[in-house]
Amino acid sequence: MYKLLIRPILFLFDPEKVHHFTFNILKLKGNIPGFKSLVSLLFDYKNPKLERTLFGITFKNPVGLAAGFDKDAKLIDELSTFGFGFIEIGTLTPKAQPGNDKPRLFRLPQDQAIINRMGFNNGGVEEAVERLKKRSSSVIVGGNIGKNKITPNENAFDDYAKCFEALYEHVDYFVINVSSPNTPGLRELQEKEPLRKLMSYVKGLSNAKSIPKPILLKIAPDLTSSQLDDVIEILKETQTDGIIATNTTISREGLATASEEVQKIGAGGLSGKPLTKRSTEVISYLRKQLGIGYPIIAVGGIMSPQDAIDKLNAGADLIQLYTGFIYEGPGIVKRISKALVNQ
Repeated sequence: MYKLLIRPILFLFDPEKVHHFTFNILKLKGNIPGFKSLVSLLFDYKNPKLERTLFGITFKNPVGLAAGFDKDAKLIDELSTFGFGFIEIGTLTPKAQPGNDKPRLFRLPQDQAIINRMGFNNGGVEEAVERLKKRSSSVIVGGNIGKNKITPNENAFDDYAKCFEALYEHVDYFVINVSSPNTPGLRELQEKEPLRKLMSYVKGLSNAKSIPKPILLKIAPDLTSSQLDDVIEILKETQTDGIIATNTTISREGLATASEEVQKIGAGGLSGKPLTKRSTEVISYLRKQLGIGYPIIAVGGIMSPQDAIDKLNAGADLIQLYTGFIYEGPGIVKRISKALVNQ
């Protein structure tokens, strides 16, 4: 029903406006008695075989919602009814910021892909905290944190620290985002020495707490093998708790969409099916180098149950959806969960 009826209608309109419209509808209907229970009955597939325990946290299933979909923690309770094992909010920054100029979100239907240059648009970490305080769902929540656009890289540590302290009581794990292509200079923090210092710093903040929270790093798919080796070295040295691979790509190779149309869209991170192969390659490389047991979360081009299985077979422990959720609809979570039980 979603792909035949709902998606064609939604895809007639501006992607960002559709996103906000959908959020408003879900929030409105979520207030109707029994609505969330009905959605959960339709989409939330439960089976003890799906349980996973990673960095001390037990996930009811390995299928999560990636950061970027619910940046400001507006729909934690509503989205949890679709059967996600965990939801990652953000990327959040200390101060609210509007993000980049619109239009900044584009569909490539021929490629089952999306290009975005949102630019960490969010209402600020404190606003998200107030929503998290009021949530009723027990779903696992991760906090993806970054720096404000106006913050120079030499002061980035302060931004990550502010977000960490604000969210500490309200999320189950943290993700350090230095891999978005849409904030000027951010990816420079992926360079070896800046990354080493940043991860060591944030890990120290967590270790100083009476109950440390897991700290994960989210990386870009565009890193070379040499750069991945540097990342692996840093993960081990700083005792970072896990890695998320991968963020969106700046590559435009192999797209079916006309090159003129792609050029017209301009800069931004590409997600969806074109990222499937590269993301899986990165996960496979990480698993070989990190060995068995190191937590890896896969994201990037998971458009079907088989894509999810491929990611897990490549070495991932958990997976996250974003573009696949938009193109395939909410039923994809249940389909993946069933496929994992039946394989």
